[in-house]
Amino acid sequence: MSTAYVLAVDIGASSGRHILCHLENGKMVLEEIYRFKNGLLQKGGHLCWDIDRLYSELIKGLQVAKRLGKAPSYLGIDTWGVDYVLLDQNDKRLGESFGYRDGRTQGVIAQVHEKIPFDELYQKTGIQFQPFNTIYQLYADRLSGKLAQASSLLMLPDYLNFLLTGKKRQEYTNATTSGLVSIKSHAFDPDILAKLGYSQNLFAPMIAPGTLLGPVSKEVEERLGFPLQVVVPCTHDTASAVAALPSETSVPYISSGTWSLLGLEREQALVDSKSRQENYTNEGAPKGRFRYQKNIMGLWMIQRLKSDTGDLFDFAELSEMAKANPSPYCLDVNDLRFLAPKNMKEEVEKAVGASLSIAQAANVILESMALSYQQALDALEKETGCHSSVLHIIGGGSKNEYLNYLTALRTGKTILAGPSECTAIGNLAYVLLGAEMISESDMKPLIMKSFDIKEVKA
Repeated sequence: MSTAYVLAVDIGASSGRHILCHLENGKMVLEEIYRFKNGLLQKGGHLCWDIDRLYSELIKGLQVAKRLGKAPSYLGIDTWGVDYVLLDQNDKRLGESFGYRDGRTQGVIAQVHEKIPFDELYQKTGIQFQPFNTIYQLYADRLSGKLAQASSLLMLPDYLNFLLTGKKRQEYTNATTSGLVSIKSHAFDPDILAKLGYSQNLFAPMIAPGTLLGPVSKEVEERLGFPLQVVVPCTHDTASAVAALPSETSVPYISSGTWSLLGLEREQALVDSKSRQENYTNEGAPKGRFRYQKNIMGLWMIQRLKSDTGDLFDFAELSEMAKANPSPYCLDVNDLRFLAPKNMKEEVEKAVGASLSIAQAANVILESMALSYQQALDALEKETGCHSSVLHIIGGGSKNEYLNYLTALRTGKTILAGPSECTAIGNLAYVLLGAEMISESDMKPLIMKSFDIKEVKA
């Protein structure tokens, strides 16, 4: 009997990859078959995504699977949240897809809050304030006249699914990052849309993770050389990552990558004044649940330090150098000055008021990240009343042993590190579910059996 493959296409802000999966001896077996770079481009004075290239890379990776003799039967796509594509009445893309690090929303935030005060927005959506939330980006599009030309809006993974299948749908977990979805109805909030002048007709029907969207179009099938069904997983990468937590119960987690997301999955959103002041968010999770979590700048700062210094050292080397070169300085990693600086090392030096070596700058960043984790976890436990002796760290950052140690030291928790490929694993788990290859009750036991977890204590 031939092996049945499913594929996760996991696209992050700095790279994307195609990861095949098949079931063998009751375990998920993963194989990365294709990887490509991603990043923001300067276009017309704005930071934008190269959507055409992302779609081209999506197709190339599928063609690689065919050449390997491992053509998948089912596919799931996840990306980051917030960013989107606007289409005209002929389903043609309107202009560029702006990136969340672009500064175009700075002038419109106050205007949005004049129409709907942020405390009211938070009560309705549970979504933390970030200057790049979709709600603000759309208002910039409204003021520029771009929104008036639009007939539909699709978040990035929904748009890629549309290119594959011709079907427009809004997947729930990613839609919630827009700051436009009600925590009560789990649908786009009509009051917010009306006050900001956003047409309800812009938004496609909402669907849940694990939904079988259907086959790719005939044109795409001919290009690929094989039939393919598209399943919609948690299309927001953090939602997919948290879906892969190797635990049957809700425990605090850090999804560690370009961003660090520290949180806890809950049945109900938590939107009291303290949560708003601490800037906790309530993003969507499967089955209408919520990820009560806080954004922390994350390994973006280390990624930029690496690239800004000519990629002289890999991430493991930078971590070892940081460990061997302690520094007395600490900084606020969530300061917006670190969102898109011209040079990360120079920005860190300005923040601490001292000249630093590359190793010392790496140490400052990692020490400051661990401190930020501790502060966010303390606030999480106080606000939710949920106290745990362990903290899960998942995602690529779970491989950073020095940061894991610093986090254990700061928080006093036992760190359970891994799986590192949690986003792809969570994506694949829901693809397997949508393909009816596993049941929902199979999901957590399958993940726990398939992947190793490392325990770290200070």
